Amino acid sequence: MRLLLPLSFAALLIAAGCSKDKDVEPPAKLVDFPTTLPVKKLWSEGVGGGKKQIKLRLGLGPAIDNGLVFAASHKGEIVAVALDTGRNVWVKKLKVPISAGPAAGSGIVVAGSSKGAVIALDGATGRQLWRSQINSELLSSPAISEKAVVIRSVDGRLHGLETRTGKELWSVEQQVPRLSLRGTAIPIVAKEVAISGFDNGKVMAVSLTTGDTIWDTALASPHGRTELDRLVDIDSAVRVVGENVFATGFQGRTAMLALDSGQLWWSHDMSSYRGLAVDAENLYVTESDGIVVAMRQRDGAELWRNDKIKRRGLSAPIVTSTAIAVADFQGYIHWLDKGTGVLVAREHIAKQRVSNPPVGANDTIVVLTDGGTLAAYRATPRVSSKSPAPAAAPVTEPALPAEPPPAPAPAPAPAATETPPPATETPPPAAEAPAPSTTPPPSATPPPAATPPPAAPPPPR
Repeated sequence: MRLLLPLSFAALLIAAGCSKDKDVEPPAKLVDFPTTLPVKKLWSEGVGGGKKQIKLRLGLGPAIDNGLVFAASHKGEIVAVALDTGRNVWVKKLKVPISAGPAAGSGIVVAGSSKGAVIALDGATGRQLWRSQINSELLSSPAISEKAVVIRSVDGRLHGLETRTGKELWSVEQQVPRLSLRGTAIPIVAKEVAISGFDNGKVMAVSLTTGDTIWDTALASPHGRTELDRLVDIDSAVRVVGENVFATGFQGRTAMLALDSGQLWWSHDMSSYRGLAVDAENLYVTESDGIVVAMRQRDGAELWRNDKIKRRGLSAPIVTSTAIAVADFQGYIHWLDKGTGVLVAREHIAKQRVSNPPVGANDTIVVLTDGGTLAAYRATPRVSSKSPAPAAAPVTEPALPAEPPPAPAPAPAPAATETPPPATETPPPAAEAPAPSTTPPPSATPPPAATPPPAAPPPPR
């Protein structure tokens, strides 16, 4: 009976919201614009897929390592293809329903299943190295280091497995709310620390060797009268630049934290369930309503925002040398200029949604649609046609004087420059509330849910 309550609650919310469908803002219509960034499609490949895979909203995204692209399907097939040519290198068919990953690094490829299996393959040959069992569904790609494979499960646990054997080294837990979005954050590894977000709005860092908690910071606290109002999931990977950690959450904040202590340096109210990307100086966030925002890393100051592709169910952004790219619910990839946010290119992969983050290497990005279409594109910035300035004419030095001139008076010492404090936080406008869904919590065995509107976040589980 207790398991049926969340389902009944979600059904009532949907019934109550149906009468207001006319007030929901539709996805932005695509309009033509001057293409100023040349984009070339390198190759395309089919990786399983199907209608069932689309409805399940799985954590299947591509990975790149050693010049190879790895991708998986829910049917249990993992493929490796050459990044530059798309040439098939190997195919491994596993008898488990893949739902998370694959991830690649340290010479291995790791994927997880909806039944809790974690499988590691040799990156060069596809040969199975080990298999471990976690007693919970897996919905996000693991993180791989030389010491450990770190993976999040939907029961609120972060697991550390020995990289070469798959033996569990440690496991830590965070409380799971009664209602949460379907999905889990992709953990990352930085400087012997594993970092991940959780469904209760917290970011936690643990020792990669022992699993001991180093810090635990609340990015947002649940508030509101209903369970939907209280959703504060962090379902995307944090990013690390130097000694700083950048994180964003649903109905919460985007913030910069200290890597060693978890202290908040700055934060802005912002809702995002897709995630963010960073370069050397800035960060780029896909908000819940599909607005793309660029912010300065050091103080969180907003640089630009683009609402031309609003409510198109955008993926997390991926950074290239001159642009950032996002994919949408109709299978389009949009490139935005990093400096201005203006649309500079667009390509169509297939008539399938892209939920999982694209991956990239230099100016090449790889995208896997929810239906299993894997494609690679290369965006080549235009080379300036300006001619180089002519070389300056040689200068003839004057003859030395008979006697050396008197020494000049010493210059006064420059005044010490004090580093200005971070700018005062200026919250941007709050994102609109998400549409409810019928997907049950992870403790029940959910039937495949109907595909929600493109502007809505992943359904609560």
